[in-house]
Amino acid sequence: MKKYDKAFLHKLLYEMMLIRHFEEKAGQMYGLRKIGGFLHLYNGQEAIAVGAVAALDLSRDYVLTGYRDHGHALACGTDPKPLMAELYGKITGCSRGKGGSMHFFDAEKHFLGGNGIVAAQIPIATGVALAQSYRSDGGVTVCFFGDGAIHQGAFHESLNLAKIWNLPVIYVCENNQWGMGTNFRRVSAVDDFSLMGNAYGIPGRQVDGMDVLAVYEEISRAAEDARKSGLPTFLEAKTYRYKGHSMSDPQKYRTKDEIEEYKKQDPILILQDRMEKGGQLTEKEFHDLEARVKAQVDEAADFAETSEEPAIHTLYEDVLAD
Repeated sequence: MKKYDKAFLHKLLYEMMLIRHFEEKAGQMYGLRKIGGFLHLYNGQEAIAVGAVAALDLSRDYVLTGYRDHGHALACGTDPKPLMAELYGKITGCSRGKGGSMHFFDAEKHFLGGNGIVAAQIPIATGVALAQSYRSDGGVTVCFFGDGAIHQGAFHESLNLAKIWNLPVIYVCENNQWGMGTNFRRVSAVDDFSLMGNAYGIPGRQVDGMDVLAVYEEISRAAEDARKSGLPTFLEAKTYRYKGHSMSDPQKYRTKDEIEEYKKQDPILILQDRMEKGGQLTEKEFHDLEARVKAQVDEAADFAETSEEPAIHTLYEDVLAD
């Protein structure tokens, strides 16, 4: 792995820590009933969103994902305040309080949203890549989804079209081992999802989704291929979620020992250790960074708490027809 400068590594560490503390705060506020509906947390998977977005140029590239979308929005640079307000259902939320946890959106940052329907974002992302190809603007679309989405027809249809039309799209399966309460091996004919790209003539590779730099390098490589030749890529990022599928999940299908074993591969700790050994991070710098992140997340929660509820008339806005 090549040498990276201190500023770049600090940016990656900051973004992963921001996501982690944002999710912890969201879980806390859900427990206090400040947040309702569904809440799917990203703890443990931070390296994928952060590493991937770091390899992109969001002035021309686009990002789409599923319902576990908080980390991707933060990695794209969306302010935590409107994101937390969205969880609270407030008018100042990124989707005006109408989308909640599963439908973050920030067109200005080229984050075209989370999607509550399993695999629905995959054909949408393929359409975005088709528009980029049509315009020849050099842009790339990155589409994230979980292992539970990979057996949906939308996945296979999209990969087929992406290859036929040579679209600049990178499909990233965040395999966190568990589709709701079922281990992915119980519902898949193959354990190595990266092989599925071969069925459509698309390069398929596995990447360590707990290593932010490994993700950054793979996405950089895939993005370069997409820009040069319109070549789509399929990546399986091996990762693990530390929380349940959602806040309502009692997690009886896995043991505490399993979770603790995977926490030894915490993506934040992996990068922190690498930076400390490389002389690019001191203990004081880490604690200062953590304090900065906690203050930012507390500010977001205060903003959400004090923001106004949507007015009744907004029920009839943002619709396609009267």
